[in-house]
Amino acid sequence: MSDVFRALSDPNRRRVLELLKNGPMSAGELAAHFNQSASTMSGHFAVLKEADLIQPTRNGTSIVYRLNMTVLEDAVLQLMSAFGMKGGES
Repeated sequence: MSDVFRALSDPNRRRVLELLKNGPMSAGELAAHFNQSASTMSGHFAVLKEADLIQPTRNGTSIVYRLNMTVLEDAVLQLMSAFGMKGGES
């Protein structure tokens, strides 16, 4: 779970996840939303993949990413549990 929280610590990676909540996007489509080099974006994608927050699928010459909600939900539940909260409490 440390990989997940490390991945979520960067605002650019959180923005990638936010974009993917609307549906799968190619690496190029995602990168178009940022003022960063392709190699920097590739590094962000690698951290997100390592944490299993995104799942890549090769589509011809491009890679399409989709959000892995299961891992995000598990991270939120673990965080809530650490603070003595149950799911659904405010």
